[in-house]
Amino acid sequence: MMLLVDTKVEVQYKDGGVRMERIPNAVYTKELREEAVKMITEGGLKAPEVALRLSIPKSTITYWVRAERQGKLSNVGSSKKVLIETEMELSNLKRELAQVRMERDFLKKAATYFAKESQPGTR
Repeated sequence: MMLLVDTKVEVQYKDGGVRMERIPNAVYTKELREEAVKMITEGGLKAPEVALRLSIPKSTITYWVRAERQGKLSNVGSSKKVLIETEMELSNLKRELAQVRMERDFLKKAATYFAKESQPGTR
């Protein structure tokens, strides 16, 4: 089973630092919604625990459970535009680029710190 989530992460540089921002319109697959609800209804887990495990807001999980109890879970998200493969790939590449930029910035700061430390007369 493949659980797909598109978190659409954007990276913004401000004052020399990196701030990752999550756009609230994440697109969750039908399978992910059903699996999350099963974890609560059949697995005996609580909504906050499932939300933490799946990195989904607790309010979204509780909405899905409520929709399942009303028999409307299959209708949730049906009005969302289906992502085509290139859009999903673009989203994954943006996420990967954000991660690489954060790693690069961290390594720059670490290199600067160790370069200052190795200069004579600094310690």
